Amino acid sequence: MSAPTLLVADDEELVRRREVRTLRTAAGREYGLDAIVGTSPAMLEIKALLARVASSPASTVLLTGETGTGKDLAAKAIHYNSARAARPFVNITCSALPEPLLESELFGHERGAFTDARQQKRGLFETADGGTVFLDEIGEITAGLQPKLLRFLEEKTFKRVGGLADVRVDVRVIAATNRDLERAVNAGTFREDLFYRLQVMPLVLPPLRERQGDVRLLTEYYVNRFNREFRKQVRGLDAEAMALLEQYRWPGNIRELRNAIEHAMLLVDRDRLMPHDFPSLTHASSTLAFRLPPDGVDLGEVERQLLLQALERCGWNQTRAGHLLHINRDQVRYRIEKFGLRVLHDHAAPLDAPSHVPA
Repeated sequence: MSAPTLLVADDEELVRRREVRTLRTAAGREYGLDAIVGTSPAMLEIKALLARVASSPASTVLLTGETGTGKDLAAKAIHYNSARAARPFVNITCSALPEPLLESELFGHERGAFTDARQQKRGLFETADGGTVFLDEIGEITAGLQPKLLRFLEEKTFKRVGGLADVRVDVRVIAATNRDLERAVNAGTFREDLFYRLQVMPLVLPPLRERQGDVRLLTEYYVNRFNREFRKQVRGLDAEAMALLEQYRWPGNIRELRNAIEHAMLLVDRDRLMPHDFPSLTHASSTLAFRLPPDGVDLGEVERQLLLQALERCGWNQTRAGHLLHINRDQVRYRIEKFGLRVLHDHAAPLDAPSHVPA
């Protein structure tokens, strides 16, 4: 009577393995290198580096860059494009837990190691055996844990909390931080030997302001994504709104861009997003402080350049250019005459170009 039972068990195991393969294949598509949006030279270089790192035997990788640059996505891209893709990818934020809990999460603990340790627990390094562990905000790891992490990175062995036996695993560790670790080393808050161990394979993710052309691509990506999520049919942004997004500095990088578009998409009831759908950006633009260069400027030339930029952004529509400069249409017309822009204007568009900018 045992054979049928074994057969059923084998069938269940086969189904389980197929489900796991399906899930990991889907994750591989979601986090493949092609899924990273960006065609700027900076991003093409990073994608090439991510592919090389993924296929390499490197067991330690350090991702650095400003907050919001996509370090978590880069870590998943490395994992799911590597020979480890079929094994687990686990992650933890090092600043989210106090030292004792973080140590237990990483290394596990033995039964009775502390008051609530009623049974043995495997840590993330054991859970991810054969796969990848992503340690986000590695710069926040405490001084007490730093030597234990260093030992693990060097020997790939560790002891569970309260344990005596060494546990050996095979994992790739991807650490990430937006902190200047070298400065932290000089300040005495981060171990120098751990810093150099993490620096074996460093990758710096570029900020969004250095990714020429990628703001437009990312905007299209998020508009399409939120159209699906919110069941809307927004066709995109008008020319002024897109110019606003492309000229903004994005201190919060991709995360800030995503949040701005999500906010706009939630509230919009039109088929196009306009500048006023991004109130935080329009406010930031209106409160910019212009600093006088040490050698001074030609005020007339500055005024001419700003007028020309406003006219070109608005397709030479004087009313809309006036809105950008906070002056009326007659004042725009006066300055066109003043700076002799009429000749350029006559070759560009009719004097009263329609206010509608086609898609």
